[in-house]
Amino acid sequence: MTKVIPAIEGVQPGGDSYSQVVEANGLVFLAGQVGSVGSRPETYPADFEAEVRATFASAAKLLNGVGLGLDDVVRCVIYLTDFTDFAEMDAIFRDIFPRNPPVRATVGVASLARDCKFEVEITAAR
Repeated sequence: MTKVIPAIEGVQPGGDSYSQVVEANGLVFLAGQVGSVGSRPETYPADFEAEVRATFASAAKLLNGVGLGLDDVVRCVIYLTDFTDFAEMDAIFRDIFPRNPPVRATVGVASLARDCKFEVEITAAR
């Protein structure tokens, strides 16, 4: 197996302990994504819908950097800090993936980094 950690223009590496994107055997794995706003990665939307959409926009940017898009997503693992947001998240998810949606698991958690309410791990396929 060959594991590749691509350099994507305009994307900061994940850090010393993880990579933002890893590709192996035709699959592309994204680190957990949260939705920052604009060019300030420490700024997050206060509105849940805006946070979810910003998160998927961030994921799309990473996927585009390796020549893929949201249509290539085969699996999502979603983390919610408030499961009462599930119905709203599900409606947004259906809007983002209107046809042939990926498999999905949704997990309720006590908290997420940077006080986010939503995080997603994504796997895409070539």
